[in-house]
Order: sequence, then structure tokens, then C-alpha cells
Amino acid sequence: MKITVVGAGAVGATTADNIVRRELAEEVVLLDIKEGLAEGKTQDMAQTAALLGFDTKITGVTNDYSKTADSAVAVITSGIPRKPGMTREELIGTNANIVRDVAENLLKYSPDIILVVVSNPMDTMTYLALKATGLSKHRIIGMGGTLDSSRFRYQLSLRLGASPADLNAIVIGGHGDTTMIPLINHATWNSLPVTQFLSKAEQEDIVASTMVGGATLTKLIGTSAWYAPGAATAAVVESIVRDQKKLFTASVHLEGEYGQSDINLGVPVILGKSGWERILDLPLDDTEKAAFAKSADAVRNMNNVLKEIGAL
Repeated sequence: MKITVVGAGAVGATTADNIVRRELAEEVVLLDIKEGLAEGKTQDMAQTAALLGFDTKITGVTNDYSKTADSAVAVITSGIPRKPGMTREELIGTNANIVRDVAENLLKYSPDIILVVVSNPMDTMTYLALKATGLSKHRIIGMGGTLDSSRFRYQLSLRLGASPADLNAIVIGGHGDTTMIPLINHATWNSLPVTQFLSKAEQEDIVASTMVGGATLTKLIGTSAWYAPGAATAAVVESIVRDQKKLFTASVHLEGEYGQSDINLGVPVILGKSGWERILDLPLDDTEKAAFAKSADAVRNMNNVLKEIGAL
């Protein structure tokens, strides 16, 4: 079993570190376009093996996709953040070229691969990976909703004074500050609805804090977060390679589910050895349905940029 992580930045390296520590594969390959970056970070990780007790081989390479051959799963974290003065079209255009190139190179050496996309804008890049590679929709997974749901549980735990492990709460919709939908009415505390313990104002504050979770960290740190994104990505990979059948929110291709088609959006799915195996149909109320439709419209507008710039 081999797992590849493309992009040795903070998120990619943290993802690889989590995968290595959990011993999810015999070998983990970390690939980056910058000379020496992946090699240096993997050597640093490998030097923790004697201290942490893992035996996974970890290899760093500079832009040599032949080293990724026969990977079961690959994580794509490559891309650039939006810079001051950069238009949405410029960001999407730049990252679309990167993600397309990465996906095609991975597929060249690992035709049976499952792709987990982390690059932003995540739903649009997941959609692009699907269209560019022609892979089965079940083998293209966008990670974002898993991270958003973990952040939702964190916010609930703070307000309830509860262990996050005792909470079940999911976020659906697009992976963005204005497109995600934390489903407060579906959240439970060891099977008890959390709404029984929270005022309406508290519920609204938790939802709002969840939606700006990433932006809040960027403001505090000065850059995007990496610990939680890395852990969330590794959790998705683990459910796949160990065939755990765990329920996560992931951005997958919809063909009529939740009233949407020809779009990748975050919905609850079961993840196993074949990728995402089935979508769970949640009973949404009218307000939640309207929010999901609005989220889909926003993501579809982003996807349309791909067509406008000739990326599709």
C-alpha cells in the first residue's frame, strides 16, 4: 500500500505526518515542485520514527511522479492562496492549471487511484479533477466538509462544556465562509439534540463562528490553518484505506441528490475502499433546503469560471 501527498506546504506535510504516524500505508510519498522541500520535510518526519514507534517508509521527491506509481490514494493540496489584487478568475485559473496537471500525472502512474482534493476553491477543484481525469465519480473526493464538521463540533464543545468526541454534528454545502451550512438542528450530544441545551442566540452564534472558522484562524495566524486540515484529510484517507465505512461530509458529484446535478458539493457520505460508496439522504427542512440551493448556486458560479477561462 502506497499513499501519495502532493504539496509539501503546511497542510500537505501535516497530512503526511498524520498518515505516517497512523501507519496507514507501507510507504508515503510526499511530492512538491520546490527543490528539496519534500525531501527535507520527510527526512525530518522520518527522524521521529524511533521516538513515535512507526515503521512506515516516507519518501520525499521533487516533481518526479514516477515515484508515486501504484499509489492507492493521493491527496492533492497544491495551489496558491488568493493574493491582494488577485481576481477570483485569476485564482481559479492558476489553481485549475495546477490541479489538472497534478491529477493527470498521478493518473498516468496509478490508474486505479482514489483522489482526495484539498486545494481551493475546493468544491470547484474537485469538480475539475473529475472532469479532467474521467475517473469514476466515486474515486474523486473533496475533503472540506470533514474539516468544517470538526470545527462545528469544536464550537459546540466550547459552548456546551462537552467533549468533542461526544458530539455528532455535520456541515453540508460548499466549503466556504458563505456557502457552508452547519446543521444545528441535526447535531446531538450522545444522541440528545444539542438544541435542548442551547438558546436560539447561542445556536446562531455557534453556526456563525463555525462558518468563519477558517477566516478567524487566518486572521490570528496570518496564514491558513494546517493542523486541523491535515488531521481531517488523514481521517478521510484512513476510512478509505482501512475500509472503515465511516460517515463524513465530503464534496462529491451529485446527480439528482439533494435536488442538484452536475456539481460537487459537501454531503454526508460513507467512505470505504472504493472511495465514497453512498450518499445519505438527510431530511432537511425548508430553510435548510433553501440554504443548500443557495450554496449550490454560489459553487456553480465558481465552476462557470472554469468554462469561461477554458479550463473545461
